[in-house]
Amino acid sequence: MNSFELLIAITLLTCSTLVSEDLTCVTAGQLISRGQLGPLAGVFGCFIGIYLGDLALWCVGRAIGPRVFRCRFISRERTEQLASWFDRHAPMAILAARFLPGTRLPMYLGSGMVRGSGPRFASWTLIAALLWTPIVVLFVAVAGDAVVTPLRQYLGGGWIAIAIGIIACFVLLRIAMSLTSPIGRAKLIARISRIWRWEFWPMWLFYPPVLAWIGWLTLRHRSFMVITAANPGIPLGGFVGESKSQILSLSKHPSVIQTIIVDRGRFASQLAQAGWTFPIILKPDVGERGTGVRLIRTIEQAHEYLQTTDATTIAQPFHPGPHEAGVFYYRIPGESRGHIFSITDKIFPQLIGNGRSTLQELIWRHPRFRMQAKILLARHANDTTPVLANGERLRLALAGNHCQGTMFRDGAHLITPELERAIDELAKTFEGFYFGRFDIRYSDVDRFRAGEDLCVIELNGVTSESTNIYDPSWSLLRAYRTLFRQWSILFRIGEMNRCRGQGVGSAGALMKELRSHFCKPHQPLSA
Repeated sequence: MNSFELLIAITLLTCSTLVSEDLTCVTAGQLISRGQLGPLAGVFGCFIGIYLGDLALWCVGRAIGPRVFRCRFISRERTEQLASWFDRHAPMAILAARFLPGTRLPMYLGSGMVRGSGPRFASWTLIAALLWTPIVVLFVAVAGDAVVTPLRQYLGGGWIAIAIGIIACFVLLRIAMSLTSPIGRAKLIARISRIWRWEFWPMWLFYPPVLAWIGWLTLRHRSFMVITAANPGIPLGGFVGESKSQILSLSKHPSVIQTIIVDRGRFASQLAQAGWTFPIILKPDVGERGTGVRLIRTIEQAHEYLQTTDATTIAQPFHPGPHEAGVFYYRIPGESRGHIFSITDKIFPQLIGNGRSTLQELIWRHPRFRMQAKILLARHANDTTPVLANGERLRLALAGNHCQGTMFRDGAHLITPELERAIDELAKTFEGFYFGRFDIRYSDVDRFRAGEDLCVIELNGVTSESTNIYDPSWSLLRAYRTLFRQWSILFRIGEMNRCRGQGVGSAGALMKELRSHFCKPHQPLSA
């Protein structure tokens, strides 16, 4: 390799590190192991790019810091305290951030934002890059052949084997980096365990068999839109975009919680007129999966919440529970009594402090909470540093929704003839309702089973799930069988209502509602 080619190689490596440091270092190591690049040139090219990238992060932080702190109302005194802390702990902080995955970006940006010492930062990032770069590049150069050689036996010696080898080395490097810290190990365990813990699968992975079954039912009943006739009292049967307040207003049953649509200009007088006291619940009138539910304790918190969203908002008195159940109900048209299809017993997540670990550490250490750490940490973004006292309890979620962190258990043990009779009487007060799920809060299990302690906070229509399927003890096959039966009942009810003269929603109206729903204004994160 002549001098010009060497310069081009170093330049390409330098530029590539600005896109992905790890992948560039792995590629350089592979080129070294194949004799296509000298060790010194490979390490130097990666080092220059890594070091320049680190300095760039600090510069970006310094440029945006004043604006960010001004928006977040952080005092000058607090900013100076952070800068002083970083200057005192720069060696430890920078070296740790370089070797611990996921910490470099916030640490280096934060240093610039608090206006930490530039020369001090530049000196220690230089040392960190000098230590880090040769370790990674030369390790791949030495160990890379152990990955690529077996691939050559099956794929030949071409670039396909090399490319797959580079990807394999990159994955192994990321795994190795994850193992260097407790949080990194927890993240790795969470990613791997998702393979068999199907309750945490994304919808695109879980739902294809259900969609295939819905397709079969559509052919059998000669229409998909027939399901919109299942609940003629709710627009489109409650398929999408239904108003929570409108549905709850269909019934005057004493078990249905009082609900008002918030008038931002006179909210305080609305509360006084309703005779409510704090705390209350604010949430979007049209929402899904618990998004935007917030416990409000003061009028100031209410105004702050309302400033974060343009969506129509409803208010409800706060029912303390402490229990909540999802009661799935259906009634076949023409029959005198309805039935409880299933009950979901909702277990709200809470942490117990040990006097040593931070909230972030406790979440990542917990075998269940780490599966949904992203949503839980985002909700408590301002509480990740303080240490919970020994025995101190912190509730992590308010909304009884699985994707918001609540654990679902099959509540079949809660079903009694008395409860089924009470739910049937309640459901019949909602005119035109045959199929859906009540979200119910209650205080005492025995009274709930007797059908006496019911507070309906939501009623969901035809696209409700029988959410007991997310019980961790259930098999995937059992969950699919339950959903298949649920959708079969839905199509049957819709077909029977259509034969009784009930109207069926149009596909055009459904598409319009879908566009409106998924283009709705921003909603705050639920509590």
